[in-house]
Amino acid sequence: MLTGGEEVRGRRVPLGGCPVGGWAGSPEIAGERLSGMLTTVVFDADETLLDLRPAVTGGLVAVLEEMRRLSPAAAEVSLADLESDWGAVFGALSAAPVQEIRRAALARSLARAALDDHLNDMAALFFARRFALTRPFPDALPALAALREAGLTLGFATNGNSRAERCGLAGEFAFELYAHEDGLPKKPAPEFYAAVVEAAGAPASQIVYVGDSLAHDVVAPQRAGLRAIWLNRLGVPRPAGVTPDAEVPALTDLPGVLGSRWSANA
Repeated sequence: MLTGGEEVRGRRVPLGGCPVGGWAGSPEIAGERLSGMLTTVVFDADETLLDLRPAVTGGLVAVLEEMRRLSPAAAEVSLADLESDWGAVFGALSAAPVQEIRRAALARSLARAALDDHLNDMAALFFARRFALTRPFPDALPALAALREAGLTLGFATNGNSRAERCGLAGEFAFELYAHEDGLPKKPAPEFYAAVVEAAGAPASQIVYVGDSLAHDVVAPQRAGLRAIWLNRLGVPRPAGVTPDAEVPALTDLPGVLGSRWSANA
């Protein structure tokens, strides 16, 4: 764990924010500096640690190819149609398990070519391809290694079904939480963050949540008493009224935010 000037595995690590420097320099500290004791960093999964979009596209391409093999009518169905079917069903099912939402989207896609009876096979095809292609972003594993070396406990807590062991992240975390397992509701339900605190075994104020969603990974964790770091890979403007404890463009900037100038104090 990190405290202001505590010895951690032979290093003296001063905890504090980096100077505001925008994208060209140090990560931007959007709110107050991250000061005081921090013991645990908990990560969102999809689009934070995991590059999900190519995997989902690959799964949908596999489904579309099989649809076209099974029915001439599927020649009129496009990849854009399959992608839009997720959005068409998501609103009514947003609180449901991700796998259930995906099956509903696939059912809508298959109905376009009168292939409704093939839902189970197509769902299996989609998920097999999706998991085979899901991999961490290039900055994920180096960041996790650096934080673990600093003595921080690492957690994994997600709304999705990207299981760490199936996505190149096996053995990286002290604990893992998945929405809808053991009745756990999805983010931004307060019970989700309460479960994070319980799993971490530390006070909420000693936990930092890291993710790409302002609503789920910044605003809601802060309401639950956690710190929150916004991963803003695209550098989009931050809306008024939202103040993460820190904002970074890449996961490899996290060590610099959580322990300023580690190597200079080794």
